[in-house]
Amino acid sequence: MLRVNGKPHTLTVDHRSVLLDVLREHLGLTGAKKGCDHGQCGACTVLVDGRRVNGCLLPAVAMDGYDITTVEGLAGGDGEALHPLQQAFLDRDAFQCGYCTPGQLCSALGAIAEAEAGHPSHVTDPGTPSGRPVPLGPDEIRERLSGNLCRCGAYPNIVRAVEDVIR
Repeated sequence: MLRVNGKPHTLTVDHRSVLLDVLREHLGLTGAKKGCDHGQCGACTVLVDGRRVNGCLLPAVAMDGYDITTVEGLAGGDGEALHPLQQAFLDRDAFQCGYCTPGQLCSALGAIAEAEAGHPSHVTDPGTPSGRPVPLGPDEIRERLSGNLCRCGAYPNIVRAVEDVIR
């Protein structure tokens, strides 16, 4: 059973199926995109128990019991109110073609949670107290989102949108 965006789904799938394909082909959740199919572009990023993962690399059968959140599950419960990060992406024009946007959104939410939990990145100041929230400045945001590629080059506005949300 997969629990996706708060709803349980009992499915019969090939044991070789990856999470991304099950989300797209069996559940009709096409927000996460198939980009490289090797975990290198981030277009398939979703959240599993709040942590960002590449859906193209995870066997779907291994996700039993986990809470999976896709971009479709970020909006408010009424389906009309956007998540603050989605609104910030709109306000900052943080996308062009939109192909990478779902993965960027899920990755940004995961990165914010990681920083709040005190997980350092490669660029975190070594003097940052261990276990305390890591301040997210532009360099920290860029580093944490470096696994999500955008061919249109909307990176500056993506960083600004994340900064708007963490303020």
